[in-house]
Amino acid sequence: MEKEQVEEFRKILQEQLDELQREAGRTVSEMTDEKTNFPDPTDRASLESDRNFELRIRDRERKLILKIREALERIDQGEFGICESCEEEIGAARLRARPVTTLCIECKTEQERQEKIG
Repeated sequence: MEKEQVEEFRKILQEQLDELQREAGRTVSEMTDEKTNFPDPTDRASLESDRNFELRIRDRERKLILKIREALERIDQGEFGICESCEEEIGAARLRARPVTTLCIECKTEQERQEKIG
């Protein structure tokens, strides 16, 4: 993969990482600032449900942050864009769609097929 392309992906990944970290900080701030006391059990249940949903989203984002950091490490090590299964180059279109991917489309398709069987 050309150096310009790699730097393009580094920029994309870094922007995603920065945005996710801002969102995480905002969520923590909002949850610790909220000192709302709802005497009505239905309102309290609704608030708890919303918080649980928000926390599930943040957990998914936390996992994505880890994948982004791993992708940035692969860029630094010169391994970005190489399939970890077949060691062929991952197509640029796939990387644009999912820059944290570690598998080419063929290996990912096979992995999903095996998961369905098992």
